[in-house]
Amino acid sequence: MTGVQTCALPICDFGAKHPCTGVEEILAIKGLDAVVVASTPNVHFTQAKAALERGLHVLLEKPMTFTAGEARELVELAAKKKLQLVMSCPWHFTRHGIEARRLIHSGALGEIKMISMLMTNPIDKLLRGINTSPTHGMEKVYVEPRQGSYNDPAIAGGGQIYCQVSHAAAYLTFLTGLRPAEVFARFDRDGSPNDIYNALTVTLENGALVSLASTGATPLAERNYEVRIFGSKAILQLELWRGTMTLIDFADKRIEFKPLAEKEIYPSQSPALNFIDAILGNAANGSPGDLGLASMEIIEAACESAQTGRNEKIRAVRAEAGKTSEKSPSSKVPVPTRRA
Repeated sequence: MTGVQTCALPICDFGAKHPCTGVEEILAIKGLDAVVVASTPNVHFTQAKAALERGLHVLLEKPMTFTAGEARELVELAAKKKLQLVMSCPWHFTRHGIEARRLIHSGALGEIKMISMLMTNPIDKLLRGINTSPTHGMEKVYVEPRQGSYNDPAIAGGGQIYCQVSHAAAYLTFLTGLRPAEVFARFDRDGSPNDIYNALTVTLENGALVSLASTGATPLAERNYEVRIFGSKAILQLELWRGTMTLIDFADKRIEFKPLAEKEIYPSQSPALNFIDAILGNAANGSPGDLGLASMEIIEAACESAQTGRNEKIRAVRAEAGKTSEKSPSSKVPVPTRRA
C-alpha cells in the first residue's frame, strides 16, 4: 500500500476535514482547542509538550513519557497554562474504582498497610515482536501496529513495564492518593529484547507495602487484574477483569458490591468523554497528569532497580503513616462525573 493510499484511508473512512502528515500541520489548524496524543511512547513527550505550549488541552495515552522528569515537566506546564492534561486510563472511570477510592479516603479501611496487585494480559507476542496482532485479534483493527511499535525499546520504552504496569502503577495512586517512595524490581526477558515478567516491591510514602506482579504471557481466557488492599480496619478486594468488588471488615462483615456489566469493565471511551467534559467545565478531570507522573516514577525506578539490583529511593517515607500527603496532588483528584 502506498503512502498516498494510506493517508487517504482516514479521509474516506472518517470524513477527515484536515488530513495531516505531521504534528506541526495538526497544531497549525485554526480553531483547534485540544488534541489526543495516541502515538508511540517515544514521541509522547515532544508531541504533548508542543500541544501544551500552544495552549491546547491534551489527552495522553499511557505510558505518559519515557522518564519521570519528562512527565513532571508536562504536569507543570499544563498547570502553568491552566490546561487539561488527561491520562487515557479507563480503569479510573469504573463504578468500582471510584467507589474504592471513596472508601479508602473516607477511612473505611483504616490505615492502608499493604496492597497486592496481579495484572496479566496476553500481549507477550507484541512485546517479543513475534506477532503484531493486538490482544483481541484483527477482526476490528483499523491499522495493524508496525513491527517495532511494541518490541523496540527505543520506540516503546520497554516491554511489560511500560505497556501494562503503567496501568497498575497509576491505579495505585488513583486509589490511595499516595506516591511511591521506594521501588525494588526484578525483570525476566525470557529471550526477548523486552521484559516479559515483572515483579516489583513498592513502598508508598506512608510506609505501606505493595507487591506488584505482571506479565503478558498468559492465555486470553485467564487474564487477571487482582487488587487486594489491606487496611487496619478492613480489606478491599477488586477483580477488575471480572468486574467484582468485596469489602470485608475485621468483624467479618462482608459487602459484595453490584458486579459491573460487561461494557463497564473496561470503559475505553470514558477518558475521551471525560476529556471533553473537563474542557467544557462540566466535569472534573478524572485521570489527571499527576497519576501518569506517579506511574512514571515507579516505572523509572523499577527499570533502574532491575539493572542495578538495588532498592531505588524516590522520596522519603513519611514518619506519620496513614495520612494523605499534602505533597501529593493526585490525592485530591475529584471523583469524575460519569456520563450515562
